[in-house]
Amino acid sequence: MDIAAARLNGRQARHRRIRKKISGTNLRPRLAVFRSARHIYVQAIDDDQGNTLACSSTLAIQKSLKKIYSGNKDAAKAVGAEIAKKLLEKSISSVVFDRGGYVFHGRVQALAEGAREAGLKF
Repeated sequence: MDIAAARLNGRQARHRRIRKKISGTNLRPRLAVFRSARHIYVQAIDDDQGNTLACSSTLAIQKSLKKIYSGNKDAAKAVGAEIAKKLLEKSISSVVFDRGGYVFHGRVQALAEGAREAGLKF
């Protein structure tokens, strides 16, 4: 097994371990993060019903990013602010943060800070 596969398997194991403990509801959805090399994606998920309440990504807000590279912390912070805006429009102000097995550092942390600054509580 090469290093990339071992790293992916480790992240997936951490994510399964986290998902055993946290779950989203309609009033307090789970804010699930997926990070790739170029983009970052986030969804607000109601696990009781199995519905995605809102989603955002660097791909979705790429026109507003213009000069910002979509794989950096500034772009992640903008995605966090965007998802917070969508959830606040739906009268949802509190979420459960699911970091997806990623370390809470860098782009994942910037996304969380952007969402907090825009008014979400978690």
